[in-house]
Amino acid sequence: MIAKEIIEKLVREKLDERMFIVEINVSSTNVIHVFVDSYDGMTIEQCIAISRNVEHNLDREEEDFALEVSSPGLTESFRVKEQYIKYTGKAIKVVTADDQKLEGLLKSTSDEGIVLETSGKEKVEGQKKKQLVVKEYNLKYDDIKSAKAVISFK
Repeated sequence: MIAKEIIEKLVREKLDERMFIVEINVSSTNVIHVFVDSYDGMTIEQCIAISRNVEHNLDREEEDFALEVSSPGLTESFRVKEQYIKYTGKAIKVVTADDQKLEGLLKSTSDEGIVLETSGKEKVEGQKKKQLVVKEYNLKYDDIKSAKAVISFK
């Protein structure tokens, strides 16, 4: 089996300062899946360059493998802190560890977690009509079960 560390080193050789590794999986049958992303979005050319670097530095005669390099899909859950940074200022959906579902604006990220701003109409005591209520949630990464980008077609 090809070591994940070898793949990671080869991938990092082709990353620029705006790109990051999301996940690398190597199966027992040497099927290698590399997920990379960029704060500016990944191009096919960037994925090809990474793929070629990995392929040219591994010996198929020694150990055969299958390789797939791609960016994570828009509907995939965030896996690394850099994905939260990429989506700062944009709408995301979060499911917390206690299964609370939140949707709102990702206001900021830190090493410990995120700040999510939600807004919605709620009944406020003393008011006849529902009022727009804005709330901020400070969530630690450990308290987040899943988070995804909200796809908008506006």
